[in-house]
Amino acid sequence: MRKTFFYKFFLTKAEEEEAAKAGSSGANLPVRREVIEIGDFYPRPEPDPANPWRIKKVVHNTDVLTGKLVLMHNDVFEHIFRFWSLEICNQVVNGNKVYVAIWDLTQEGGPIQYQNERIYFGKGPRETYILGWLDVVRNDRVKPRDEVGLYWDQKSGTFHMKILHRAV
Repeated sequence: MRKTFFYKFFLTKAEEEEAAKAGSSGANLPVRREVIEIGDFYPRPEPDPANPWRIKKVVHNTDVLTGKLVLMHNDVFEHIFRFWSLEICNQVVNGNKVYVAIWDLTQEGGPIQYQNERIYFGKGPRETYILGWLDVVRNDRVKPRDEVGLYWDQKSGTFHMKILHRAV
């Protein structure tokens, strides 16, 4: 199921009554939102085994220095949240970290799994999301201007990542 934001512009009756008891009109409350599931109009795209990298990103200096890969809102909702449960999506949107695993498929000798407290998924600033990948950056020697491919593997419940092009 696809996920999207549902905005709550108005207070519920119970919230109005509570605000009235507190002596507030409730007019100054911020607009609230939550993640909800909606039906897909189109079937979900089948992964291409030859090129499964749904999210491609050129790594920036800050992605390397902070050990946090910044992902755009549309990429996350379309290629990650679509496979996650509603509860986990709401945890991330509300600012909590979700600890995940990353399989690095860059090395020729075989994949390397990263799973510890430095590998997580969370909310970033201004409608972005963060993939904590500090160990991947250190071990794989990721550099700015490298292009990485990333996707969520639904079968294993992990991120798969590969450096597609190294910076010159």
